[in-house]
Amino acid sequence: MVLTCMANAQSSPTSPKLDLRGDRFKPLTYEEMTPEQKAMIDHLLAGDRGTVTGPFNVLLRSPEMGDMAQKFGAQMRYHSSIPRKLNEFAILITARYWTSQYEWYAHSRDGLKYGLNPALVESLSTGQRPAPMEPDEEIIYNFCSELLKTKQVSDATFKATKDKFGERGVVDLVGVIGYYEAVAGFLNVDRYPLAEGVTPELKPLK
Repeated sequence: MVLTCMANAQSSPTSPKLDLRGDRFKPLTYEEMTPEQKAMIDHLLAGDRGTVTGPFNVLLRSPEMGDMAQKFGAQMRYHSSIPRKLNEFAILITARYWTSQYEWYAHSRDGLKYGLNPALVESLSTGQRPAPMEPDEEIIYNFCSELLKTKQVSDATFKATKDKFGERGVVDLVGVIGYYEAVAGFLNVDRYPLAEGVTPELKPLK
């Protein structure tokens, strides 16, 4: 009997330690989650991210949708045909358009890590056309900014993007913009808090 109890105790899974944060949406603990919410968290922790910071505390409120969204987001962030540096640039353009403070905080650091010029990131943060830009960065900026601001892209911009990145690249760019617009919306609605000691970097766009 004692041996059985000890074996059961040793085989019982431990709950993962989560760093869920939120403002309007209370951070959930693993113990209070539904099976569907736990499945989403388990997939997140086993996936490319290995973390649950960002919009996922909000997405837990609709866990089936949230699980599909996080898988789509992982594809767009880590497996896009667009080179990682330029993909991070596209995410930053989206974050700046939405004035999404946490999205900007997280991805400005990733952008620098993958080779974006600090001067470009600083320039983009002001809401102006960033400078300096390399030719491939200018193609990304033109495509993303046109789609975000006008909901269209010109023939010239479409051609330049297709010529450089192919049809898949065009589609992947629309995908990453769309996903990170949704992320920005979730974060902004929640008023997602930055980490302690971190101050917002973006000022409202005029």
